[in-house]
Amino acid sequence: MVKSMVKTITLRELRLELPRVIERIDEKFDRYIVVKRAKPVVVMMSVDDYESLMETLEILSDKKCLKRIRIAKKEIGEGNTVPLKALRKKLEDV
Repeated sequence: MVKSMVKTITLRELRLELPRVIERIDEKFDRYIVVKRAKPVVVMMSVDDYESLMETLEILSDKKCLKRIRIAKKEIGEGNTVPLKALRKKLEDV
């Protein structure tokens, strides 16, 4: 995925630039904060970007999952890993 940029756009500008904004969101994963009367009111992002964000929030809210991630990172740091070939063989045997 391409690194996204967050841009601020006024509601008036958005009305004029909507097709271009949607194209940039779709192709470059840009995010837009829409401002109305100097107040941020809406965030625009791609559906894929949104779904990824929701999945990340779900993982971060799961204490068991976070614990498994911390343990895995520690094991990786200690060199306690399985070579890819061995993992593929193990999965083929299942």
